[in-house]
Amino acid sequence: MDLHYEIQGKGDAIALIHSGGADLRDWLFIAPELAKKYQVITFDGRGAGKSPPPLEPANYVEDLRKLLDHLGIYQVTLVGHSIGGEIATDFALTYPQRVSKLVLVAPGLTGFEFSPQLQQWFEEIRAAAPDVEKMVKLNLEHSIYQTTVASPQRDLLYQMFKHNIERYFEWQSAEQVWPQPPAIARLHELKTKTLFMIGTKDSEDLFRIVELFKQVPDIRFAEIEGADHLPTLTHPAEVTNLISDFLSE
Repeated sequence: MDLHYEIQGKGDAIALIHSGGADLRDWLFIAPELAKKYQVITFDGRGAGKSPPPLEPANYVEDLRKLLDHLGIYQVTLVGHSIGGEIATDFALTYPQRVSKLVLVAPGLTGFEFSPQLQQWFEEIRAAAPDVEKMVKLNLEHSIYQTTVASPQRDLLYQMFKHNIERYFEWQSAEQVWPQPPAIARLHELKTKTLFMIGTKDSEDLFRIVELFKQVPDIRFAEIEGADHLPTLTHPAEVTNLISDFLSE
């Protein structure tokens, strides 16, 4: 297994999948708390943190499967944030027997088309390459991070973004491979018991994704007041409590 991972605690397994632009530090304040009762696996996705860059189109779902196989873990609770939630959803649809429960924190969704405004922001960041500082600045200026930027975790966010944007220039491929058909067309097939949480200050796009996830047969929703797209950094106690209560049922 070439991905960098860390394991804390003992008990039923929980795998935490970080957001885009981040690495396993996304769970810095949450993993130790969950590890008091569970075996918690955090890892750096391919091309992020301390994991190697993608040399070919990345298949994040299969990366996760290979990691769990390497650790000898058959059944797991998945907790995914942003693109991590996208990965977790597709994994649960592809390998439903391996996911005991599913927790999604402001998740992405394969097949979902982002608004022109958000797509323009993505393009502005890409166009700023190779100026890493400008790329980081464009990230931090977006409204979906304003609660975090105004919080004590601003420096941590800056460090993660800078590190992982610098890592991006090592990638030999930026393509991604996802299960087909996309999850957006299969949400009604998702049988795993699911918790979906979102900050009240997240983007309109994410609240459109909330509406789509209402197709999931066994799902509940929780809003985190005042949080933006990174409640894992600014509201870790609330996120941890929501996860713990959901898992203890």
